Amino acid sequence: MLIAFIIGILLLAIAVPIGISLGTISVLLTFLTDVNANISYIVRNMVTGLDSFPLLAVPLFILSGTIMALGGMSERLFNVFIYSFGNRTAGIPIAAIATCLFYGAISGSSPATVAAVGAMAIPILTKLGYDRGFSTAMIATAGGLGVIIPPSIPFIIYGVSANQSVGDLFIAGILPGMIIGIALMFYAYVYCKNKGEDKEKILAVYRDMRSNGFFNTIKDSFFALLAPVIILGGIYGGIVTPTEAGVIAVIYALLISIVFYRTINHKNFYSILVEAIKVTVPAILVITAASVFGRILTLLKVPQMATQFITSLTDNKTLIILLIIVLLLIVGMFMEVIASILILTPILLPITSTIGMDPIHFGVIMIVALAIGYVTPPVGVNLYIASSMTNLPITIISRKAVPFIVAFIISLLAISFIPQISLFFI
Repeated sequence: MLIAFIIGILLLAIAVPIGISLGTISVLLTFLTDVNANISYIVRNMVTGLDSFPLLAVPLFILSGTIMALGGMSERLFNVFIYSFGNRTAGIPIAAIATCLFYGAISGSSPATVAAVGAMAIPILTKLGYDRGFSTAMIATAGGLGVIIPPSIPFIIYGVSANQSVGDLFIAGILPGMIIGIALMFYAYVYCKNKGEDKEKILAVYRDMRSNGFFNTIKDSFFALLAPVIILGGIYGGIVTPTEAGVIAVIYALLISIVFYRTINHKNFYSILVEAIKVTVPAILVITAASVFGRILTLLKVPQMATQFITSLTDNKTLIILLIIVLLLIVGMFMEVIASILILTPILLPITSTIGMDPIHFGVIMIVALAIGYVTPPVGVNLYIASSMTNLPITIISRKAVPFIVAFIISLLAISFIPQISLFFI
């Protein structure tokens, strides 16, 4: 078994796609261990691993997020927040974080949030005199809110893996996402307070925005603001399931972008579909491969061995939670979020059950911890997206992101040890 894992690590080290790496490890495990499985078992479970109604929400939310990103919704949201508090200290950076928070309630994806908000907000922040490294790192980190604020694709994956209600997970992500957003805003305020701001440039933008008037600003942004209300309201009101909400999100995004904003037409619609497929297909491959890998680990009794190992180290609940958090943070640095969830859920869930942790609460902890991996090298997807938009080296963005990551981790610890933050609305 050790040989199979070493080969898997080597495959990842030479940049073999995670889905192919997991599939290769699964095949090797069937030959190198006494597990009762063969190639036909692997293929059959790759197919049945996708036979899940909640998983249909994944490509749907990816498509709706792509439509909304190209439909100009992020810019309209940013305008509303600039209008609201752009004249205050750190008002524009806070508006950018608030846009990430709100846009996350539309896209359900961290990279999509960084791409949509960053492409629009970073040039504005730089033009207003804010350090480009600070602005880029802020957006890259705040993009992590895209997978915590519902609807969240990782929450859907965890719900399927842990056999938990996706709707409950969505509800559980609201307060944690808001707390993390406030923590990031607090650091942005401290930074701007200490470094200073070009008030003349900022007030010029603020006055220009104010000159449009409250009614016109809200009118222009109304449909973008209404999107999460419709999507989440339908889920929380028991009107639709998360999967059905994904269908509504796609239809709503198309309707608004084509009829009202007129940003999408027959010329660019094909490119939108291609972009969504490019994101969806690798995710589906990871889901199928990780599903098989998780089942083989279960046959090998790896979850039981992991539980016994950690509980043998300590029976202190606090230390066990801290060990799990450290593990999740390390894994998040090297592995894609969806694969991490599918692999670690069957291993860690039994451990958290032994200490009496609610599986919904653990799901929030897992997603928040892995979301930090979006801005920690070497994988750090958000870092690469932000770097491609600003041409700043990954090392500079990573260094500037450290204080934001610290704020993220402090929020994670609060969420981990105060279950009511996640479970208050359930």
